[in-house]
Amino acid sequence: MKKLKRKELESCLQQVDGFEDPKLLLEQYPTRPHIAACMLYTIHNTFDDIENKMVADLGCGCGVLSIGSAMLGAGLCIGFDIDADALEVFNRNAEEFEVANIDMVQCDVCSLPEEMPKMFDTVIMNPPFGTKHNKGMDMAFLKTALRMARTAVYSLHKTSTRQHIQKKADDWKVKMEVLAELRYDLPASYKFHKKKSVDIEVDFIRFSSEKKTTEGMT
Repeated sequence: MKKLKRKELESCLQQVDGFEDPKLLLEQYPTRPHIAACMLYTIHNTFDDIENKMVADLGCGCGVLSIGSAMLGAGLCIGFDIDADALEVFNRNAEEFEVANIDMVQCDVCSLPEEMPKMFDTVIMNPPFGTKHNKGMDMAFLKTALRMARTAVYSLHKTSTRQHIQKKADDWKVKMEVLAELRYDLPASYKFHKKKSVDIEVDFIRFSSEKKTTEGMT
């Protein structure tokens, strides 16, 4: 399989169609191609957690992280999302990119059973940040991801919540490593946004299961 450079991956991911009518309650903001490529290239090149691995993409939306994982040689990448409209766009994107090592499941990520079998080597996600009507949603996604992953979870979180997340990671006996600090360019997707885009600081974090027990995760 041809090795993709990061810029090539980013260029490909710019062709992924985004949300047609983003839903505020689901915090549907697109993962920008630059950030998606940065995440996936690091996961792949630094940690070897994509190629030939079982990968889950939680809150996958229109599938940019799943498609990028598939292009980097994932054994299988499965996207999970509650929104049928987003999954319809994801399905179209997957067909256009002609990737076969990809699938999707419509479900509420936070309602997946607590006794999840560890079917996935790697979980990647850009979860809701837990703002507005979704307080705590970011941690609910993280808790689910940690139950699903055999090796590691890679996720984006607002830098302002880093101490809170570190405390939770310590409580859950999970190793947490901030791999990069990124500026996340939120486009004006919703009518109430007055500016064309807003930059927020986000951490790209790796949570690993080296010392993890999922007992007592609250």
